[in-house]
Amino acid sequence: MRRRLVWGTLAALLIAAVAWFKLPALGFYWVSTRWGGPHEGPAVGLSGYRATIEGLPVQGLNRNASGLTFNPETSTLFTVINRPPQVAELSTDGRLRRLIELEGVRDPEGITHVDGDRYVISDEDSHSLYWVRIGPGLGRLSVAGAPSLRLSIDVVDNASFEGVSWDSVHNRLYVVKEKLPLRVLTISGLDVQRESPVFNLAISEWKSWAAASLFMSDLSSLTLHEATGNLLLLSDESALVVEYAADGEPVGILPLWRGFHGLKRKVPQPEGLAIGGDGALYVLSEPNLFYRFEPAARPVWAKAR
Repeated sequence: MRRRLVWGTLAALLIAAVAWFKLPALGFYWVSTRWGGPHEGPAVGLSGYRATIEGLPVQGLNRNASGLTFNPETSTLFTVINRPPQVAELSTDGRLRRLIELEGVRDPEGITHVDGDRYVISDEDSHSLYWVRIGPGLGRLSVAGAPSLRLSIDVVDNASFEGVSWDSVHNRLYVVKEKLPLRVLTISGLDVQRESPVFNLAISEWKSWAAASLFMSDLSSLTLHEATGNLLLLSDESALVVEYAADGEPVGILPLWRGFHGLKRKVPQPEGLAIGGDGALYVLSEPNLFYRFEPAARPVWAKAR
């Protein structure tokens, strides 16, 4: 009897936790897709997106893909893998183009394109960020001697800094902490134009004025969409993409659930998020599932294919 009571209590708590995050998200989704909201600024327009590639296994990857970034100069995507640490370059239809051995990090979780062949990689194990170069034909990459930054903020094993995204307009880096607590940090004062950057850092925490509307129990990735200036946050546990305006106002939501936006199944473990210049939105699900969402009509901010 006691065991039944314990299991029943745990089940009730689990249901309550799911409802706590899912019901507000459903409410916001229902209102925003039917009537829109008061936001009058630019937006990605997540409500108009539908899955055009769903759950495609990336051949050649078989484990732990995490993080995602789009390089507009190569028109390709980059992700990181742990066990063993690697960087993978993907086409926009989910084909593996190359694998690059990554030395000097143990648990890479995020990657973002800065400019040219420069990227930032986050290592959850050491709570560090590394500035690296990934040029054409590169097959092995070492972070030894690379400019780096260690963030000893809310250090928790396996619940540290997951995603990174570069904002070239304001020369700052966005970093998300997975949980305990959830955080979105902005780091400015980074002189990334030098081989050995000089740092004059200012670290602040990005918050939505409607922080309770994050709708998320964790944060697994993010992308700063420069064409609109909006921030898109991705949650693995809640299977959601939420778009926020520069002032923190929630302006759009993309549930990665079965039956929404053309999905036949729930995205099982979304870990990477990126947007291409033409408006296509990409999600990478651990260990190696690739998703592409496209808008019904080309957004005004998007470039022609």
